[in-house]
Amino acid sequence: MFVANHTSMTDIMLMLSVIRNPFVFVGKKELSKIPLFGFFYKRTCILVDRSSSKSRMAVFERAQKRLHQGLSICIFPEGGVPDESVVLDEFKDGAFRLAIDHEIPIVPMTFFDNKRLFSYTFFSGSPGLMRVKVHRFFETKNQNPEYKKTLKNEVRELLLRDLLNDQK
Repeated sequence: MFVANHTSMTDIMLMLSVIRNPFVFVGKKELSKIPLFGFFYKRTCILVDRSSSKSRMAVFERAQKRLHQGLSICIFPEGGVPDESVVLDEFKDGAFRLAIDHEIPIVPMTFFDNKRLFSYTFFSGSPGLMRVKVHRFFETKNQNPEYKKTLKNEVRELLLRDLLNDQK
């Protein structure tokens, strides 16, 4: 389970360039409505309607199918964060619950430069190198569902510490 901070339109492309093993994104259904992008998005991602508990539960079944096909999963646990003043928003549970349920490790990554170079604000930013830090894996084998909160907080604190230290 690959997880990273999510504050830029380039996050998806950066994830695709960093990760070498095959994976599939879990992403919000609304993005499938974007012309052209949405055509490919809905064919390559596990879509979730966050307003529907039925849709959120179906993600677990589709993720399990993809895992059995040998694919990894990528989720940005913040969701999208268009407010550029937010360093790292609160994490949602989905990635951590999936990892524990399927006993797959969490692989946290910090994306340092995406917000500055190409934020959600149209025509902002500039060209430049995008740095990524891939952290140690967090194992989830033999963990009970209550571990989800601890795991989520530890991963978030790790990424937040990186981001705050980079601002100094």
